[in-house]
Amino acid sequence: MWIADGWKDYEVIDCSKGEKLERWGNYILVRPDPQVIWDTPKEDKRWRHMNGHYHRSAKGGGEWEFFDLPEQWTIRYKELTFNLKPFSFKHTGLFPEQAANWDWFGSKIKAAGRPIKVLNLFAYTGGATLASAKAGAQVTHVDASKGMVAWAKENAKSSGLENAPIRWIVDDCVKFVERELRRGHRYDAVIMDPPSYGRGPKGEIWKIEDAIHPLIQLCTQLLSDDPLFFLVNSYTTGLAPSVLTYMLATEICPRYKGTVSSEEVGLPVTKNGLVLPCGASGRWSSGK
Repeated sequence: MWIADGWKDYEVIDCSKGEKLERWGNYILVRPDPQVIWDTPKEDKRWRHMNGHYHRSAKGGGEWEFFDLPEQWTIRYKELTFNLKPFSFKHTGLFPEQAANWDWFGSKIKAAGRPIKVLNLFAYTGGATLASAKAGAQVTHVDASKGMVAWAKENAKSSGLENAPIRWIVDDCVKFVERELRRGHRYDAVIMDPPSYGRGPKGEIWKIEDAIHPLIQLCTQLLSDDPLFFLVNSYTTGLAPSVLTYMLATEICPRYKGTVSSEEVGLPVTKNGLVLPCGASGRWSSGK
C-alpha cells in the first residue's frame, strides 16, 4: 500500500462504526467512511467535541452539523497551501491520501532534467496540478466544473503559484482529450482522477467500469515520444488494483516499455497504527 504519511496539518485520529475522526489543521471533523466496518470504542474525547459532523442519511446523501467551524480555512502540505470548506456530500475540497502520489510524480518531474508537460484530467481543486507545477512542470488542468477550477486557482494563489505555467480548462474531459488529439498536442505525463459515477454536460452517464479503459486508450495517444509517467486513480471498490495494472500495461508498455505498479492508497490512523484504505492508484513509469 502507498501511504500518505508526510502530513503535519492533517491526521486520521481514529475510525470506528462507519466514521473517521479527522484533524484538518486546527479543526476536528467526523465524516462517514464506507471502509470503516469495524466497531471499536470511541474513547478519544474529540469524538464528542468536533467542529463539524457529516451525518449520512439512510435515504442517501446527508447533511453537515457545525460546531464553531469557519466557512473556509487553510492547511499546508510541504510547500503547498489548500483552501478548505465543507460542501455537499461530505467533502472538504481535498483528498489527503493523494499526497502519496504527489510525492511520487513530483520527484520524477524534478529528476527528469527537461521540461515536462502534464495533463491533469478530472483535476478537481488542483492538488495534483499544484504538486506538478511546484516540481517544475507545465500543467493543463481540466475539470468540467467551473466552480472547481475557480477553487483550484485559489489554491494556486495561496501556494504562490498564481504565475506558474498552468492552463486552466473548464471542459468535459473526454471531449477535451478528443480535441487535443485533433490539434496534435502531446504530453509527457497524464494524471486522471475520474469519479466512480457522474453525468456529462448533456446528461451523459459516466460509470468508471465502462468508461475508464476507453479513456486510457485515448490518452495514451496523447503521450509524447518520450513520456515520463501515467497515473490513474480509482475510488471504486470493485475496481481492483490489478485491473489498473492490466489496463496500463496493455495500453502503454507495448510502445513505451517501462514499468507498471498498482496499489491501494491509504492514510495512517494515529490511535491504532493501522492504515485506512482510500481507493487505489495505477502508475506507469518510463523508468527514466
